[in-house]
Amino acid sequence: MTERARILLVDDRPENLLALEAILGSLNQILVRASSGEEALRALLKDEFALILLDVQMPGMDGFETAVQIKARSRTKDIPIIFLTAVDTDEHNAYRGYAAGGADYITKPFDPWVLRAKVEVFVDLWVAGRRLATQATFLRKRLEDTSPVDVLAELGERLALVEESVQEVRGRLADDGESAEESLAVLERRVASMRQALDVLDEGSHVSGLTRREFG
Repeated sequence: MTERARILLVDDRPENLLALEAILGSLNQILVRASSGEEALRALLKDEFALILLDVQMPGMDGFETAVQIKARSRTKDIPIIFLTAVDTDEHNAYRGYAAGGADYITKPFDPWVLRAKVEVFVDLWVAGRRLATQATFLRKRLEDTSPVDVLAELGERLALVEESVQEVRGRLADDGESAEESLAVLERRVASMRQALDVLDEGSHVSGLTRREFG
């Protein structure tokens, strides 16, 4: 069963939070409310999140200030942020959003299907990243408990599944412009690094006269 992602919804207006829950409810992920920047920061201390939807215009700590705080923490700096804001004629606000570490910037009123599609892409990236982390943990454990030959065979199969997931997300991004491109690029580099390490290990096993065994 695929692990469900936590998505943090940050807005000072309850009706806006309710609308976001209605739009994203069908994704079957865990939606967590926060009515202020301070409340969002507290929520991030307790749980791990795949994505943050952050309203810009809030009393007290606004969305930009909240994002700066999020990106300043080592634990939360890599969580993608989608800024949500009312229609604004100030073009510098979009720049401020990206400068604060936002992955996307959407103005209200927005198309619910577009927002849902963007969120789904980020969730898919998070799932692929979790799979990659699982494979890394598996590799470390197998290297401790089993021969390198066994590790090579099983790791190759598992890495191929992760690569397939990355390619599926890449295909979906083709219709979504540059949104999530940076997060996907990081994930692809990590997969490539694992593939390179596997190739090196594989070459070493052949040099040593070892052969792979099939797994049941």
